[in-house]
Amino acid sequence: MSKRVLLTGVSGFVGQHCAVELLKNGYIVRGSIRNISKEKEVREGIAKVIDAKNNLEFCQLDLLSDKGWDNAMEGCDYLLHVASPFVIAEPKDENEMIKPAVEGTLRALNAAKKAGVKKVVLTSSTVAMAGDKKKNHLTQESWTNSKTDKVSAYMKSKTLAEKAAWDFYKNQDSSSKMELTVVNPGPIYGPTLTGNLSGASMSMIRDIITGKVPMLPNANYVMSDVRDIAQIHVQAIENDQSNGQRFIVTSEQPYSFLGVASILKENGYKKANPKKAPSFMVKFLSIFSSEMKGMLPFVDSTVSADISQTKKTFNWQPIPFEKTIIDTAKSIQALL
Repeated sequence: MSKRVLLTGVSGFVGQHCAVELLKNGYIVRGSIRNISKEKEVREGIAKVIDAKNNLEFCQLDLLSDKGWDNAMEGCDYLLHVASPFVIAEPKDENEMIKPAVEGTLRALNAAKKAGVKKVVLTSSTVAMAGDKKKNHLTQESWTNSKTDKVSAYMKSKTLAEKAAWDFYKNQDSSSKMELTVVNPGPIYGPTLTGNLSGASMSMIRDIITGKVPMLPNANYVMSDVRDIAQIHVQAIENDQSNGQRFIVTSEQPYSFLGVASILKENGYKKANPKKAPSFMVKFLSIFSSEMKGMLPFVDSTVSADISQTKKTFNWQPIPFEKTIIDTAKSIQALL
């Protein structure tokens, strides 16, 4: 009998790819969406890659409401908690981002525990690890200091949500322990399934290939392919070696946003403009632009990562970054 997985945030970029990977591996997927009108878009996107047959169903859940969680979790063996608010723009009140991230994570974990779910795989982020240093090498032990004013609301939200999940995990009654694995990606690229380009990474690539971005900030970061992230989420479900662990799913070496533009220009996207924005300009613009303010923690930073544990546990090699960027651009170009 097929095992059922509740996948929160199925309409998001990572959620859609996780649904495809789950279906490929024979799971029944119950995807949660905040707005049920998105069901058609998600179904059509997934159908481009795999015939879901009768193994894809939907439910409506909100990270800030208790309504529906018990019913959604009923009959599920596992939970992939992918849903979390993400915008680069810095909100006027940081709790707009922190509250749904932390409360939503605890709401999902409590409902899963109550329903007897065996294991939760949680999507966190490398921003929960990267801290406020300009040069950083991330390991499984790395944590961001959420108390400093040098980190953005998004960085705080991911750090506090992941810490809340580990506290929940460690404080369980050991006689009926629900397992937890956490996946920490960097900036996420890869092909879109639904054609929704509203996410930060997708809109950035769209703006680069259409020439809307005259300059890019000086930032070097380990990057992720959405297909790798989906693969590790699904493999973690029944890989006992991943229990109680967090895994960095990124490239080993950092890549710059300028490098992204260069790859695109070299591959025929002539409007891509690999010019560096002076850091003082980004800092000045951050006074007027919430998006620029959200980028400030990354300006002039270089972040690398130790992904050896991820490679070993899952017998995994990251998709080459150049392929990731080209595949992303091709899927966006087809929509323009």
